[in-house]
Amino acid sequence: MNTIAVERRRRRRYSIEFKAEAVTACRQPGVSMAAVAMSRSLNANLLRRWVAEAERAAEAPRGNPPPKALPPPATRSGSFPWRSGRLAHSDPRIRVEIRRGATVVGVEWPPSAARECAAWLRGFLK
Repeated sequence: MNTIAVERRRRRRYSIEFKAEAVTACRQPGVSMAAVAMSRSLNANLLRRWVAEAERAAEAPRGNPPPKALPPPATRSGSFPWRSGRLAHSDPRIRVEIRRGATVVGVEWPPSAARECAAWLRGFLK
């Protein structure tokens, strides 16, 4: 009886510094996550997971404040940036305005709470 020894594939381990550098490279303007992954011989899904973990870690210590209600539309100056075709880079808040008939509901969230905002919006629209 002949037996062949087959070496098992092992998972590669990456240092914290390597992960942090790859995540930082993804945050550069105009750089795609796929390009960063390819340049470092990584799977793009693995890099996406590292980026998501880094974002969650950055949000965790600070805590997220509850949403702040917007003033009624009649008293608010200007309009939402997507209505006018321009982006408001000077205002780093997430604004959501929902109209149902004559009722208008507006809320404002910090960008660090984007996931919570999305979860709230999904629940609101059910």
